[in-house]
Amino acid sequence: MLAALTAAVTGCASLSGQPAPESAFVIVGEDGAAIARAITTGQSCPAIEIDGRVSPMAVRAPWGAIPLRAGDDGKLREGPASTAVLSCETALPASAARVRIAGQALPLPKPEYKRIVVIGDTGCRLKGREFQDCNDPKAYPFAHVAASAAAWKPDLVVHVGDFHYREDPCPADRPGCKGSPWGYGYDVWKADFFTPAKALLDAAPWIMARGNHETCLRGGQGWWRYLDPHPMAGRSCDDPAQDAVADYTDPYAVPIGGGAQFIVFDSANTSYKGFKAGDIRIGKYTDTWRKVEALSKRARHSIAVDHHPLYAFGAERNKDTNAIRLFPGDAGLVDTFGALDPRLLPAGIDVLLSGHVHLWEQLSFKPDFPSQFVAGFAGTAEDIVPLPASVAPDQVPAPGAVVETMSSWIDGFGFMTMERTGADTWHVIVHDRDGKTRNTCEIEGRRSRCAVAQVHGS
Repeated sequence: MLAALTAAVTGCASLSGQPAPESAFVIVGEDGAAIARAITTGQSCPAIEIDGRVSPMAVRAPWGAIPLRAGDDGKLREGPASTAVLSCETALPASAARVRIAGQALPLPKPEYKRIVVIGDTGCRLKGREFQDCNDPKAYPFAHVAASAAAWKPDLVVHVGDFHYREDPCPADRPGCKGSPWGYGYDVWKADFFTPAKALLDAAPWIMARGNHETCLRGGQGWWRYLDPHPMAGRSCDDPAQDAVADYTDPYAVPIGGGAQFIVFDSANTSYKGFKAGDIRIGKYTDTWRKVEALSKRARHSIAVDHHPLYAFGAERNKDTNAIRLFPGDAGLVDTFGALDPRLLPAGIDVLLSGHVHLWEQLSFKPDFPSQFVAGFAGTAEDIVPLPASVAPDQVPAPGAVVETMSSWIDGFGFMTMERTGADTWHVIVHDRDGKTRNTCEIEGRRSRCAVAQVHGS
């Protein structure tokens, strides 16, 4: 009776006849606080049950379709009409032992996270001249990858960014993506993320890092409505005049027990070309660095999480000569962070987890640099230009970062896992889409080494 009365007063609890939520999941945010989220096509939020007590969820974003906003040319960008949904949330108490939304049990945080899945770059690419066969589970296997990762039974999932990829309509002569939703509305978010990720969303809480596909000019409206752990007020990305605020968020720490933590920082709006003098992003990312430094002092062992690699290589092939050229880490961040510290990240950071490059990669360095892992290989069309098994000392991904060991897997879909073995040590497994082991690595503090330098086969 009390729950029903509360629902009637607030207008936020599930009412008779309301549809079941489209998705319900748990995000881990600042200081490890857990947030239950639900997305529903109904016009009222579902009720949430926490240890037997029923209460209404709060509205995060009002019911409605995501509105069209201006593109980078200043004109209202095109897009099909999209399903109207309501985004809801509830902050979970640390003591919560059982949480349900509309009868669905949600996975809860643990005092210590020992088994962690790392994935990234998960959507199906439809943009420009690059069109992935989203209807083909072999060409776009994210649902299979997510199910395999869920079967590993993680305590926590870390997504290193780029959730939303279906920006342009599928060409009429491309049957592999025929009928795919496109644009920036909820239907794309459902197809690119919520539907294929369901098994993994049900398996464990998630840390969500923001990628360049989630800037305000791209999928930022959905990012703020559905996934960002920060309060959304004034940062919906609907109004381009607010982009200077909505395109940046403060870093935050997630304690994982045993004197260790993740530090998540938002690199979404950086530029691989670097920044010109006076660019506001220099100040924004300088502030990010200083806040990461302060957070890093809270724990003995810190692992940073962002979308753009700082200490990794990508590769491209010259169309005329067929020669392979390696390109280094993101210039915008490398230049800005490098002006503050030659090692780029503050001294307390031992490992950096990133995505953005569509492959799996590991690098460890002779000087005092963090190990870099790139896990952008869970669903988006993969890079196919191979990386070498090793590089010469003068071939560096960032100034001064002399490579000691490196490993990579090109043109293979899968996920990475980290299992904690000590205070600052981890056993890493690179899994293929079926969950089979393709490579293993060991992390010890800032150093890492893998069993295989180049994984072959898809």
